[in-house]
Order: sequence, then C-alpha cells, then structure tokens
Amino acid sequence: MLARALIRLPALTCFVASSLCCAIALGGNRTLTVAADGKGDFKSVQSAIDAIPAKNEEPVVIHVAAGRYKEKIYLPRDKRFVTIRGDDSGTTVLTYDQNAASLGPDGKPLGTTGSYSTWVDADDFLAENITFENTAGDVGGHTGQALALRASGDRQVYRKCRLLGWQDTLYADAGRQYYADCYIQGRVDFIFGSATAVFDRCELHSKNGGYVTAASTPREKPFGYVFLHCKLTGEGAKAMLGRPWRPYAAVTYAWCEIGDHIKPAGWDNWRNAENEKTARYAEYKCSGPGADRAGRVGWSHELTDDQAKELTVANILGGKDKWGPSQARNEP
Repeated sequence: MLARALIRLPALTCFVASSLCCAIALGGNRTLTVAADGKGDFKSVQSAIDAIPAKNEEPVVIHVAAGRYKEKIYLPRDKRFVTIRGDDSGTTVLTYDQNAASLGPDGKPLGTTGSYSTWVDADDFLAENITFENTAGDVGGHTGQALALRASGDRQVYRKCRLLGWQDTLYADAGRQYYADCYIQGRVDFIFGSATAVFDRCELHSKNGGYVTAASTPREKPFGYVFLHCKLTGEGAKAMLGRPWRPYAAVTYAWCEIGDHIKPAGWDNWRNAENEKTARYAEYKCSGPGADRAGRVGWSHELTDDQAKELTVANILGGKDKWGPSQARNEP
C-alpha cells in the first residue's frame, strides 16, 4: 500500500465536546495523527475517534505514532471507513487491563463482552501494524476472560497486527473478518465467537495449554473460522485445536504447520457428546508433529481435494455483495 503524506489538523479548542464540534474538528482533513508525546493532533486514540462525525461515509485514517496507549477504546457502529494504522506493531500498542470481574461505571462486573481493551463495532474497518493487548493475565476461574480485541462489524480487515492476551484474547463476534500476517496469542478459547473469519498466514501461539478456538458459528453459515497457511506454536502444557462454544461451531485448518504442543485428539466436545453430532471440524494437508491425524477424534475429518477447492478468501468472505479484503475503501 502506497504511503501517503500526513495532513495535520489545526489546533483544536473545542476538544470534540459535541457532534457539531467533531465535524468542525475533522473538516476536510481525512488523516488524524495520534502521538502520546503531544506532537500529533491527539494524545489518545479515543479522542481521535471522537473527532469523526457520526454516520461517517468518507475514509478516515488514524495514524498512531509509536508508544503504549493505555486506554479503553470504542469505535461505534456509525463510524465506518476508518483505518487505524501504526508504523510497526512491535512499537505501537493499544492496551488495557480489565477482565470479566472488573467493575464497570455502574459498580457491576463488566462480564466477558465488557472486558475489551479495544472494541471495533463499525463496518468497513482496517487496522495495520497495531498491537491490541489485554494485560489482565491469568486470574483463574470464570473471571479470567479479558478481551484484547472485540470485533463485531462486517468487512473488517487486520493486517500485520498482534493480539496479545490470555483467556478470550480475540472475540471475533460477528460479520466477515480477514486477518493477514497477524500474531495471536492466548490460552483458553483465545479466538472465539460467531464471525466468519479467515486467518491468512497468521501465527497462533498457545500459552500453557487451553484451546485455540471456541467458535459459535450459526447453523446456517457454511464457514466459521478458516485458518489458511498458518503456523501453530505453543509453550507449556499441551493444547487443543478447539471446542464448540455453540453446537454448530465450524473451524478448518488448511495447509497449516502445527507444532507438537497440540494434543493428538485435536478437538474437544466441551463436556457434551451431543456436540459431536453437529460441530464442523476439519483439517486439510497440514504439516508438523501436531498434524498427525492418527489420534484425532472420529467426529473431525480431513477434507477431500474437491472440498478444499472451496477454501478461497473470495468464496468464504464474498457474500451477496461479493466483498473481498482488497476492496476495503479505507483510504482518503
């Protein structure tokens, strides 16, 4: 993607106190710069998001300078065509530290969905060279859920990003999503939800056992999570490829390199034998010590060559609008 010159906004005096002020702040400039040292237009990512008018229909780029930005970030559904871009995911980190047991403004626990560090609710979103992180870590029990990223919009693209957490790192919640050349780490169910998502050339790193996926794919959706040419690595205890959060969970690993940290059985029924009748778990031409299917559960299967022909990004994500990640209209 061609680099574009950054256009700096004039100094703001209204600090986006109202929607009218937001529109004035953005003006005709479609690139906002965020720098923690004060050398940009904003010091926080959220303040840049707040400066985008509601019902936005024009591409806006938020360029985030290197640094750690500890803030809870929300991109609302009515702000489409937004790009959040860093220069290097290793140095541009969006982070927070709440988990499911953390108390919200109302004094009640946030729950899993409210524990996000970043929540992207808008359609037509692009992130590049960004780390999404939740540092709550291992707090155990049913309070360990802590989302680094909650992604619940349609036509979302993540390129060269890192997603770092422990339990429930990535909540791929809804819509169609594409992750390319990303690094995703966690322990229990660290990629979960009902989205249709392609993970292309990503590294999935299991931290001390657990489950890579916990899909909740709706019954009527032909695809859930599809991992293409990915690398599965791990440390500590052995892990599983996935377990079904909902009965019709659909997960496929194709042409992936699977390390020896994956248990021979591969898949878990989440303590419910009935899930074995409905879960859609498949592999195709994977390599590495963890790819040996000799010990796999009988209710998973290896795709045939003809079935594998359907595993194209266009076929998985196209939908009625024939969308593809390369069509993202996110440049000003």
